[in-house]
Amino acid sequence: MNLLQTLVAFVVALGTLIVIHELGHYLVARWCGVKVLRFSVGMGRIVWSRRFGPDQTEWAISALPLGGYVKMLDARDQDVASLPEADLRREFTRQSVWKRIAIVAAGPLANFLLAILLYAGLYMHGIEEPASRLAQPAQGTAAQLAGFKRDDTVVAINGNAVAGWSDLRWQVIRAAVDAKDGQGARIEVQRPGRGRFTFTLPAEALTKLDLDGDVTTALGLSIALPPPVLGKVDPRGAGARAGLRTGDTIVAMDGVPVQDIGAFTGAVRAAPGREIVLDVLRDGRPLRLPVTPEGDNVKGGKAPVTVGKIKVELLGRPDMIVVTDGPVRATTKAVRKVWDTSVLTVRMIGRMLTGDVSWKNVTGPITIADYAGQSSRIGLASYLTFMAVVSISLGVMNLLPIPVLDGGHLLYYSLEVLTGRPVSERFGEIAQRLGVGLLVTLMALAVFNDVARLM
Repeated sequence: MNLLQTLVAFVVALGTLIVIHELGHYLVARWCGVKVLRFSVGMGRIVWSRRFGPDQTEWAISALPLGGYVKMLDARDQDVASLPEADLRREFTRQSVWKRIAIVAAGPLANFLLAILLYAGLYMHGIEEPASRLAQPAQGTAAQLAGFKRDDTVVAINGNAVAGWSDLRWQVIRAAVDAKDGQGARIEVQRPGRGRFTFTLPAEALTKLDLDGDVTTALGLSIALPPPVLGKVDPRGAGARAGLRTGDTIVAMDGVPVQDIGAFTGAVRAAPGREIVLDVLRDGRPLRLPVTPEGDNVKGGKAPVTVGKIKVELLGRPDMIVVTDGPVRATTKAVRKVWDTSVLTVRMIGRMLTGDVSWKNVTGPITIADYAGQSSRIGLASYLTFMAVVSISLGVMNLLPIPVLDGGHLLYYSLEVLTGRPVSERFGEIAQRLGVGLLVTLMALAVFNDVARLM
């Protein structure tokens, strides 16, 4: 069932984003007076088509679903010598360079506009998310060394307001990208009963982060969680053999108070095969129960890591807030979010080219499909957020100056504006071949990374 949901979520998301992208090209082409011959969702052989509209444009679905295209009347692709003058005036290459720029740029801009609409709608509806209240930082982490304490609530990072945990994580990623220039992260917190304090995470700690991983936890910034209360207890697990029951509250471990679910989970994982003594509160009565977590090998870095497990469910969740905005503020936040995400994406690409960020961060259709399925299972808001992020990525990638992409064509037309003449056909052919080779290489790398993650 999960596989079917993943496939449906992936197809719906990708299909929607492709249609929006190509509609951008189509609508601006029509607005500029260019004749559109075909609108295809998918590439390759056409499996279904119908003709509609005054120009009898062919609306088609093609066999390969990873993409789409709008085919216009274009002298470079077909013989137009026998066409009447009325059609020749609507041929693509006969339009001014500014009209051609508008038509090509309309696809990526449509993706950005869709992302703005999705984010604005989500901000107006209200998004439930964990509050930016912190757990006690782990010993030796950058947050602990900087002076953060349990129950500190982050209110701003580098002057940017933080409303919830997603804002916190996003601002940490931005700070990590900027840290290459030696800039640390100035984090302002509200401490209960003590007022506001400002701490600084050094640039050195930020530059070491794996931006594809859990950046906040790596710094010692974790969500404040409730005390560990047990839900289901697996009768085959170490917890059940030790006498743990549903409803038990874990108070201490080896005489050390357990502050929250995260601390308890971390302590159990760090004790495979070693007996630990739990102080438990059951129906108001204190109990002391020894338990020996079973060792289990999990993937970690380059080699498997053995962690402890007692096979119990932990109940409770962090403090949640609903962040809601009016139409104007929601739209403003959405525009800023799309801009910031686009800039960050470009910076990440730049850091990959310079070797500062691993090429393992390049993801392909398998990973995107997995994220689509996961987000759809969480809820509609999560799924729409996923679509907005992918729509931004699609817009940015299409604007890269790579021949065969929209950005490559925009580069050609920019050179035409500067020189007063179009690029030569020979130059265009060579660039096209190089562009196809580069795209095939990137796709192969993305699929390789996807398979490596699965394995």
